[in-house]
Order: sequence, then C-alpha cells, then structure tokens
Amino acid sequence: MPDRAKILLVDDREENLIALEAILSSLDLVPVRARSGEEALKALLSTEFALILLDVRMPGMDGFETASHIKRRERTRNIPIIFLTVVDSAPDYAFRSYAAGAVDYLTKPFDPWVLRAKVSVFVELYNMNRRLAEQAGMLRERLTAELPPGQAGEQGSVLPELSRRLTAVESELARVRELARKSNDLTLTGPLSDLADRLNHLRAGFDALT
Repeated sequence: MPDRAKILLVDDREENLIALEAILSSLDLVPVRARSGEEALKALLSTEFALILLDVRMPGMDGFETASHIKRRERTRNIPIIFLTVVDSAPDYAFRSYAAGAVDYLTKPFDPWVLRAKVSVFVELYNMNRRLAEQAGMLRERLTAELPPGQAGEQGSVLPELSRRLTAVESELARVRELARKSNDLTLTGPLSDLADRLNHLRAGFDALT
C-alpha cells in the first residue's frame, strides 16, 4: 500500500493553517505545516510533496522568494505550487505568481470547494505518476532481464499484471481529463499532457515486449 500523498501548507498564521487543514480533511492526503518560507524549504529537503499551497504575504521570506528557491532546486522544481493571498493584494501579484512558477493563484477568501477540487486533481496526478514510475521500473526489468532456460514462465506471469496496471492508469487518466474538461481548468493542461505522453511511451514499450 503506497504512502498517502503529502501536501505542504505554508502560511505564517496559525488560523490559516487550521482552516486549510479543515478544508482538505475529506481528501486522502497528509497535510504538513510550515510557518515560514525557511520552514518550507527545510521540509522539502527530506519529504516528497505532491503539491504546495503557499501564502504570498509572509514576514521575512515571502511567497515569491520561497517559490524562487523551490524552483531552483533540482529535487523540488517540478512540485506544483498554488499561491494563496488576500483579495486586496497588489494588482501585479497574479503576474508575479505565474512568473515565479506557480500553476495557479487563489485569492482569500476562496471557495473551499474550488480549492479542494484543485488539490484533489493534483493529488490524483501525483499518485498516477508514482504508479507509472513503478510500472516503468517493472517494464525495464522485463526488457533487460536475461532469464535462464526454464524461467520463461516468470515473465509470462508478470506481463499480464503489468498490463492490468497500465489499463487501470489509462482509465484513471481518462477520468481526470474529463474532470478537468468539465471544470474548464486550464492549469491542468500541461500536467495532464505530460502524463499522457509518459503513459503512451510506456504502453508502446509494453506492446513491443509482448
């Protein structure tokens, strides 16, 4: 059973962190708190996260500076970031958010359902990528293994299981794509396209093996 996806919540105000945890409590994920940009960067050194919810206005290192550090690190540059800030923020905050590498930008007070829906899709994408990586590893092992005579049955038992797993991920991707289409959320176009390309390559490799 794989570990549940972790979400990094970054905000200097305790009440905001409590509110975010309450909004996300119905989702199958593990929220991790950080009270500053420095705390967030420290957490990212040792933990893998599916998504970062990052407050823009924080004392010391603000959200933009924190995001800049995250995107410069090889290990963390591909983690999606959603910026959160108050509605009366400077008019250039949205532009600066996307320039800093955020996938989305929400103003407070935001609709809890909207935030929960966005987080849910990114968590599903993260979980699908993890499953895809595991299956790619299985396929590489099958492609490179030199099985001794008499062990051909081992490959025959693994390939049907891999095929079932690939089909399950393909079905899940189709479902998430439909959700994204209905919500008209253009921020998901890139991640979904990248995942589809990886899945297509894996399916092509599997078909060549069989």
